This record gives sequence, C-alpha cells and structure tokens, in this order.
Amino acid sequence: MSDHPAVVLALPPDLAEDLLPAELRARLDRAADWDPAVNLQAGPAPAALARAEVLLTGWGCPVLDAEFLARAPRLRAVVHAAGSVKAHVTDAVYAAGIVVSSAAEANARPVAEYTVAALVFAAKRAFGAARALRTGHDGHQHSPGAATGLTGCVVGVVGASRIGRLVIAMLADYDVEVLVADPYADPAELGGATLVDLDTLCRRADVVTVHAPALPETRHLLDTRRLGLLRDGAILINTARGTLVDTAALTRECAAGRLDAVLDVTDPEPLPLDHPLLTLPNVLVTPHIAGVRGRELRLLGGYAVAEIERYAAGLPLRGAIRHADLARMA
Repeated sequence: MSDHPAVVLALPPDLAEDLLPAELRARLDRAADWDPAVNLQAGPAPAALARAEVLLTGWGCPVLDAEFLARAPRLRAVVHAAGSVKAHVTDAVYAAGIVVSSAAEANARPVAEYTVAALVFAAKRAFGAARALRTGHDGHQHSPGAATGLTGCVVGVVGASRIGRLVIAMLADYDVEVLVADPYADPAELGGATLVDLDTLCRRADVVTVHAPALPETRHLLDTRRLGLLRDGAILINTARGTLVDTAALTRECAAGRLDAVLDVTDPEPLPLDHPLLTLPNVLVTPHIAGVRGRELRLLGGYAVAEIERYAAGLPLRGAIRHADLARMA
C-alpha cells in the first residue's frame, strides 16, 4: 500500500461525471494517482491495469476472475461505487488477498426513503384514488371506518438488511407497530421492532415491505401460501428483488382486489407491456428507481472516494465485504 495508490476506473462512462463530480475528483487527486481518461469500461488499458493497486468499479464492471487478476498483479483493493459486488467479484479475488468494499450503505438511504414514501402513499390508497380521479370519481369523500392511513398500522419488514434496518429506524417517527422476519437478525439491532417468523408477520401485518436478498432459498419467499396469509386489504411493497415474490400468485391476489401492491422490482423485469400488474388500479409498478439516480449518484462516488482515502491512510474500509458473508448478501 502506498500513500498515493494507483487507481484505475471501471465505471459506466456515461455515469462517471455524475458519480465523480468535480469536488470528488479533486479529493481523488489528493489521495491517489489516477487518470480520469482511463476507464476499463471505455476500452482496455493494459499498462494502467498492470500497475493498478485499487480498482474503482461500478455497474457493468468486468468479471474479476483469475485471468483478469493475472493482468493486475499489483491489485490490492476493489472499491465498488454501487451496491452488490456479486456480478464481478469472484473467489479468486479473495484468494489473492484483495480487499473488497461496496458503497451499498450509500445506496441504502434512498431505497429506504422511497420505501417509507411508498408506505405512506399506499396506506392512503393514493395510487388507486388518483386513477379513480382520472375517470371522474371523487375519492376525497370520507368513508366511515375506512382502513386508510399509516397511523395504527402493523408494518411487516421482511429482511433486517441494511435497508430494512433503515426503514425500521425511519418508522420510529410514525405511530405504527413494526414486525421483522429475518432468521439472521439480532433483536438488539431492531430498534424496538418485534422479531417474528415470516408466517406470523404475514398474518398480522397491514403492510409488508420486502428487503431480503435474492438467494436460491429466498426465491418466491412470498408464494401463494404466504400471500394467502395476508389479510384482505393488505399492501405489499417490494423494493428488493422481484424473485422474492411469486408474480403469478401476486397477480391473482391483486386482480381479485384482495391485495394492493407497490413494486419497484418485478419478475421478470421489466414486465411485458400487456401484464395485468401494469394496469390494475390497486397496483403501482415503477422501473427499479428506488436506488440512487441522478443527483444521488454522487452519494455512491463520495462513499467510494472516502474508501480510497481510508485505504491510502492505512485505515480499515468502512464498506468491507468479507468472503464469508458474500453468499447471503444481495
């Protein structure tokens, strides 16, 4: 490790300016030896890669397998200016003693904020009311005993992930009861939420929000049986991964009017244009926009630059990902 490690970019070229605006580039200038014109996603740079000590990666990064690493003999750290590293980090990276860091923590807050906003709007049945308004129906009138509004709801959080824990913390400002289902959760980290099994959560929750990783064992975690446990009028929010929910089963429940849904992710993604979930009045589907976008991209770049600053100073990386934890992460 050097005071000014050689850093090479492997970022989407069309996002590089948003990920690394001028102030972040200035910080990187002070912490590292790098050339903003050299980007492995724009073209091969064998000489730069051969001397690289840190690889600053993003979406679409090349797979870092043994063949790649043979061309980067000095590589000691991979700093990912995005969330999941599963698409490019291989066992060979850890076998070579290379430290891996992810900016998933920076991506978590926008997703959690989006989720809480969806909770508020969905609990007010705002999406269906807006569609009704366009057809001439006035949804403003008070309906005695209507089960609307987040106040007094039981909110079920599936997965005490980084995002799930942020959602739990944000819900402390609301008059709700929070249930959490996660086999790996530490009750001490749940901020007063109640840890329950998933079936109990489905039976009791008015709103269910999904924040589990997409793993073979979590595919269709919310299947026909568990969706059937949800009470009539319950709301499902998914900002995690589409495969966690059985799309066909959810479509049946929503088409019957028994459940409402807000889906930022789907399976498949995107849905076919003629899919019923895109037109049902009690469903809102958005195109995977909960995570960082636009001005928020600098949050990822800022996190990654701070990691490189820590690396150059010989400090532990805040977003370090252990090999042992990779298998059960998103």
